[in-house]
Parts: sequence; C-alpha cells; structure tokens
Amino acid sequence: MVKTRIAVLVSGGGTNLQALLDAQSAGQLPSGEIVLVIASNDKAFALQRAEKAGVPAVVCSRKELGSQEAFEAAISRALADHGVELIVLAGFMSILSEAFTRQWPDRIINVHPSLIPSFCGKGFYGLKVHQAALDYGVKVTGATVHFVNEIPDGGRILLQKAVDILPDDTPETLQRRVMEQAEWKLLPQAVQLVAEEIGKGKEP
Repeated sequence: MVKTRIAVLVSGGGTNLQALLDAQSAGQLPSGEIVLVIASNDKAFALQRAEKAGVPAVVCSRKELGSQEAFEAAISRALADHGVELIVLAGFMSILSEAFTRQWPDRIINVHPSLIPSFCGKGFYGLKVHQAALDYGVKVTGATVHFVNEIPDGGRILLQKAVDILPDDTPETLQRRVMEQAEWKLLPQAVQLVAEEIGKGKEP
C-alpha cells in the first residue's frame, strides 16, 4: 500500500505534532506517513520534535518573507518538494488565504479546541478559546477536527469529542484537559481517515 504523504504545519510547542508522531510510531497511521514539518517561526519547539523523529523540517516565516503571497509560495514550494498530499494544521497560527486553500480541497485538516460552532472563527485561538468557554459558563467543551476552507474554522467537520468543564477550571487547566482527552485522540484518528480516503483514490 502506498502511504499518503503528510505535512504538519506548526507554530509553537508541537504537542499535536507529537501526538501524530506517537500515533505513527504506534502503528495508528497505517495509511499515512509524516514526511515534512513546516514551522511558521524558527523558535518553535516543534522543530526539535521533528528533528528527534527524523522528519525533515523547514521554516516559512511570514514576518521574514514580507507578504502573504511570498509566505504561501514558500509553503507551496516545500510541499511540492516533498510530494505532500495532505496538510495537517497543528497549532498553526497563520491564516491561509482562499487562494491557497482552494488548491487543496478536502486536503487540509485542522484541530480546534472547542465544539464548533461554539467559540471558533477569527480571534479564537489558544487560551482565548478556553477563556471564552469559561466566561460563557458552558458545562461542556471539547475539540473538533475539520477540513479547512477560506472561512476560519468554517470547513466540514470530521470528528468531535466532548470534555467536561470542572468548577475550578482555569483556561490553562481546561486547555490541558482538552488536549489530553480530545485533541491528541481525535487528530490521529482524523488524519488516518483522510489519508485512507486519499489512498483509495490512488488505487489502480
């Protein structure tokens, strides 16, 4: 079986990248292979995770490249150089343009730390999502893996998992529990699902 070639795009610590690398090591991504990590800044700890796992990594910094067009062109070159077929956004803090996402229909997936359509869209990222859930007083939150289109957090939902909010939660404790109970479980499952579908399309 020819495996679907996967790139993981990251901006920070790379905990979701690590969940994918661990799933791959455990044989939970039989239809896919992580062949590239792209970081939006050269300080991202995710780069060290990629190096430790022996996965090639490149840095594409919008700040250094100067424009969205140059930034996305650099990403596109790296993807082409590694024959990437599926893109996974794992804590990637840059919004990709419609011109870019249109080239990858149902080939870009993202994990978001809430149950979409709650607490999502422009401005909802990182601890802000969990603070919003606590401010609103909801009793359940969770994570969503979805396809990416030109609307932030607007693509078709693949998987969701609920996580209870506890009375003494802070944004930090809630973030950790959502990662452990939902994000790190859902993302490898969704990547395997999509990689398998892409693989079926390549069968003679």
